[in-house]
Amino acid sequence: MKKPGGAEKKKKQAAPKDVFQVFAEKARDHKDLVSRWAVLQETRVEYFRGKDFVSFVRNHLELKDILESDRSLEAEDIANILLKKNLLVRCDRVVKTVRPGKKKLSTFPAHLEIYHDQVFSENDAFFAWTFVKRRPLWQTLLSFCWPVLTLAICLFPVYPHQVKLLILYSCAGLLLLILCVLLLRGLVFGALWILLGKRFWLFPNILAEEATLKELFQFWPQKDEGERPKWTARLFYAIAGVVLISLLRHHAPDEAARARYQKRVSNIIDDVLEWSPSLALSGMIEKQPVVNITEPNDNVTDNKSSDEKLFSSGDLDDETIPNEEVDEVTETTEDSDHHQNI
Repeated sequence: MKKPGGAEKKKKQAAPKDVFQVFAEKARDHKDLVSRWAVLQETRVEYFRGKDFVSFVRNHLELKDILESDRSLEAEDIANILLKKNLLVRCDRVVKTVRPGKKKLSTFPAHLEIYHDQVFSENDAFFAWTFVKRRPLWQTLLSFCWPVLTLAICLFPVYPHQVKLLILYSCAGLLLLILCVLLLRGLVFGALWILLGKRFWLFPNILAEEATLKELFQFWPQKDEGERPKWTARLFYAIAGVVLISLLRHHAPDEAARARYQKRVSNIIDDVLEWSPSLALSGMIEKQPVVNITEPNDNVTDNKSSDEKLFSSGDLDDETIPNEEVDEVTETTEDSDHHQNI
């Protein structure tokens, strides 16, 4: 006689994973599929263009083997099945007009909205992934490091002096490097824009939110596609820049003010670097008043004696009492003596 449990185990079989789900995950993780991040209904999503998906599938036919029996489908058919399975959603750009100074719309818009017709298209169509991307192992490990880093920042005051100096100079050097790069970008852009009418940004993606790590440190900018600015606008900004620099030089602090400010900042930094728990505890102990509650009478007598010392005539000098008050006191004394004699 067969056990009923064995029969149930044979009937229950693990449902195979959807091949289109696997295809979507592989395609999303592939570096050759150009994608960007945008805001879709107050949610950040990763999206790609329709024509990029078609070229990606045609150049990587090995990914179609994941589809097994459906490997003969074209890129358009695969995309439509992904749309029906809610693995993709077709989107459209929110801003549909060309911005002033530009010749065409942006290639990858930053804000999207859901398109009414959920059908694949290559012509100016965008498609966003709807499923949650699997986090790699290094991101999981990095998430456990954030609490440790936060605790390390909170414990900065108790670090040794040499470690404090190393952290201080490292952070100051990094901050100075960032400010110098931003200042250099602004000066180069302003000079070339005023003199030649060209928009030239060094490190063009350094402030971009959706840029990858490789694009973030791209040094040379892309070709300027905007219209050349008018000479009147360039002249106006040139005059405004000269006036601004003149005002800053005229109202700049003098050497004494700069020295005072530098001394104040250096004192604050020294206080932070030289602070230690032992000094803090010793300072708290010294500030606490010592009160002997076992001898209240002695304290009272001491207070009285101290009051008597404070108001004794020997401790007060004639210079501390105003002359007018002294004259009034002598006059009242003489009048009282005169009345007594009468």
